[in-house]
Parts: sequence; structure tokens; C-alpha cells
Amino acid sequence: MTLREDDIVAHLEKIIGEPENASIKLGIGDDAAVWQPSRSHRSVVTTDMLVEDVHFTRESMGFEDIGWRVTAANLSDLASMGARPVLATVALGIPSDVDVECLARLYRGISACARSAKLDIVGGDLSRAPVLTVAMSAVGEVRASNCRTRSGGRAGNAVAVTGPLGASRAGLDAARGKVTLQGSDRDEALQAHRRPQARLREGRWLAASANVRAMMDCSDGLSTDLARLAESSGVGVLIEDVPVAESARAAALQLREDARDYALAGGEDFELIVACERRAFAHLASRFEKHFKRPLYRVGSLRSEPGLVLADKGVERAIAPTGWDHFKPATG
Repeated sequence: MTLREDDIVAHLEKIIGEPENASIKLGIGDDAAVWQPSRSHRSVVTTDMLVEDVHFTRESMGFEDIGWRVTAANLSDLASMGARPVLATVALGIPSDVDVECLARLYRGISACARSAKLDIVGGDLSRAPVLTVAMSAVGEVRASNCRTRSGGRAGNAVAVTGPLGASRAGLDAARGKVTLQGSDRDEALQAHRRPQARLREGRWLAASANVRAMMDCSDGLSTDLARLAESSGVGVLIEDVPVAESARAAALQLREDARDYALAGGEDFELIVACERRAFAHLASRFEKHFKRPLYRVGSLRSEPGLVLADKGVERAIAPTGWDHFKPATG
């Protein structure tokens, strides 16, 4: 069937539905959306893109999962700022072998993830492209006093993450056939890779604490993202512990890799990295566990000496970031 832009837009508009947020005055269908921001909050804006054969393959991820993933990536960025999601636009680059039903499945994934976070999809753009490309821009709101960035860390701050790491990498390796996972390990890994959960509630809760100095999401691997946070804050970082997901341990064992190194290099975990006052960490972690029924994992501390350092059996050694870099030559 020949694709016509107006028909596609009309079809996808039915999947998305009407905006639920009263501050959105005009959604899909005009040249631009119209939004009335709150006077008491700051607006947070982010953009993420998924490109076929760079971020995903259709063999390892279905269209609904692709839609969910690009939405979750944007939501995770908002979570890291302590923001509440408001609205988003989606731009699609569509290759010739993708039909309307494929696009409908893609938008069902976008819509499912967006609705779970009360994010309204209000428009976007369509174009032909050599490979499937999905770009989303999202807007959130946050109180000025609660807005957290990656540059607020200070020497002496404790550094923590909101969950174990490496499961998404294990899911990618399982989907590509590099490892064979069974049972709960396989379920955990594929869920983390295909349907990640943005830590929106955790982000807003942590941002409300005056003891939290900096936050960012862990999307490119802990070693890479911790180095970015430290550099933005003008400090160095000492990594003392790495919480590793069980599926990542199983995958690392098959690949004969150290589980900690495997998790350090993994990407797209979408947990939050938090820097907070050291003296307040125990109390913050206790309150976090009571509220969310899972731990806040301490991984190390920021310090005045620059660089990324790993404590290995009592010996400190400098390490390089090993996570995802879009422009690093692919290996394996």
C-alpha cells in the first residue's frame, strides 16, 4: 500500500488520542502544538533518537519495543532533572519496507510508555529515510528549587545508583545470540533491554531532598556517565562498588568477563546516578528503601583529585570510561 503523509498522521493520531494535560491547548494536527507552562516551574527539554542498525535491529527488537525504548530514554532524561513529564513530539524517518501497520505498532509502544508516565504526544514530523529513525523531543516541568543537574556535585559527596546495572547489556547480548540466558535471567535481561523503566518517581523524590547535589541518568554505562558527572562538577570520582544485575552476572560468566567490568561498560540501564552529602547518605538511603521497597546503592564518592579511579581489592587504579560512545568504532 502506498503511504500518504496525511493518512499516516490521521492513523497515528487515533492511537495517541487527545491530550490529557489541561495545560496543552493544541495537540496533533496543526503546524505546532500549543502549551501553557506553569509560572512557578521551570521547563526541561530533552531529545533522544533511535537509528536502525545503530541503536537497534529489527531482529532483536519489535516495533512496539522500539517505540517504548525511545520514549523511556526521554523520560529518563526528565527523571534525572527531577522533572514531571508534560509533552513530547515524535519525528519518524521511514524506509520503504515499513508499512502503516508497522508504524501503528511503533506508536502503540510509544503510547503505552507515554501513558504510563502521563506524557502527552502532541505532534511531530514524517520523512522518507534509508533506515528506520525515531526521534523524540520531550518537555517536563520542575520546581526551580528541585532542578538537579550533573554539575552540582562536590568533593566528598557520596555517589549512588537507584538499581543494579548491566541487565540491558545482557539483554542485547542475549538478543544477538552472544549469550544464552535461561529463566528469570533471560526475562530480566530482555525486559531491561526492550522495556526499560524510567525512574521518574525516584527522580522527583530525590530532587526534593536538599542533600542531593547532582543527578544524571545512567544511559551510556556507569564508567562513562560517572566520568561525565565528575567532569561537569569539576571533581574526580572513586568507584568502590558496582551493583550488578543477576542477568549481567550470568552473561559475564558465559563471556568470561569480570561481572563488575561488564556492568561498568553496559549502557541503557536508565537508573539514576545521585551525588549527595556524605553525612546524609545513610538517612537518605534508608528513606529511599522504605519508600520504594528497594535499595539505593552506594557506588563511591566524589573527590578533589581529577580522574576516574576504581578501588580493586584495596588498590586504587585509574580506569578509562568503557561505556557506549556513538562515535567509537564498533567492536564485536
